[in-house]
Amino acid sequence: MTDKTLEGRVAIITGGGRGVGRSIAENLSAQGAAIIVADNGGDVDGSNEDAAIAETAAAALPGPALAYTKSVASPETAQEMVETTTAEFGGVDIIVNCAAILRDGLVFKGSTEDWDAVIETNLSAAFYLIRATTPVLRQQFKDNRGSGEAYDWGRIMNIGSTAGLYGNFGQANYASAKAGLFGLMRITALEMVRSNVTCNYIAPFAHSRVTDIIEPANDEQAEYKARAMRVSPDHVANFTSYLCSPEALDVTGQVFGVRGREVFLFNQPRPIETITQADKDWSNEELAKAVDNNFREQFTPLETDLEAFNTEPIV
Repeated sequence: MTDKTLEGRVAIITGGGRGVGRSIAENLSAQGAAIIVADNGGDVDGSNEDAAIAETAAAALPGPALAYTKSVASPETAQEMVETTTAEFGGVDIIVNCAAILRDGLVFKGSTEDWDAVIETNLSAAFYLIRATTPVLRQQFKDNRGSGEAYDWGRIMNIGSTAGLYGNFGQANYASAKAGLFGLMRITALEMVRSNVTCNYIAPFAHSRVTDIIEPANDEQAEYKARAMRVSPDHVANFTSYLCSPEALDVTGQVFGVRGREVFLFNQPRPIETITQADKDWSNEELAKAVDNNFREQFTPLETDLEAFNTEPIV
């Protein structure tokens, strides 16, 4: 997309200094949105903060931009960033929760410290920012911000992962946080629909710092990594821009995946089969027979996301 369909909008992009977040910032900026690049510049595990990462990314954008270099993994900094954004640009319309860290460890080895750090950065930070932003979005709806018509610029994107939908070895903290982003997306979509604010979940397949550090445990995972390294994050940015556009005003509460020029719509957990016994409680034997006859063939395979998407991407 090259037109200025987002002229007048203001977007906050966490993790906007590198990778998928930076590509999204560049795309939205090219379409006319003012951008807040929120990134503390830390390494993939969250250590060694570097303010220059966000500052450099913001300075390189074609339109108005501001760097926010504090970690957004606290309620106070999220609120401060929203207040800074509205003071600088007059409002805030688009939220992209992309910030994430990675501290892998098997469930029987992972540390409590690593669990807390990943949940705080990858999930709680998204909630803090949504909580700080949604009152502004609701007020902007009441005030008809923008063209004078009913306000319909509000967009929230949670950048998730197929790890949160399928699971992956050694990523209990990361996958749990990304799964939590799905639940947070659904609640936000439900609660903000009356204010014409959409909320969706995007699972990106793209070259990033996360794919760089994948250590394949088998040949299939090695093939997955090699393919992922060829996929540009620009495709994720392009789809994010679509979700921010007027054409996607009624698209909300959905789970998408973007892999190169492929876009996936994921189903969401809903009952697919029911067993009932009205006249008495189930015995173990009766349940075993009913489960085998009605459920077993529909069980979800115990496969990782790396195995499920180990096919050639369209790049």
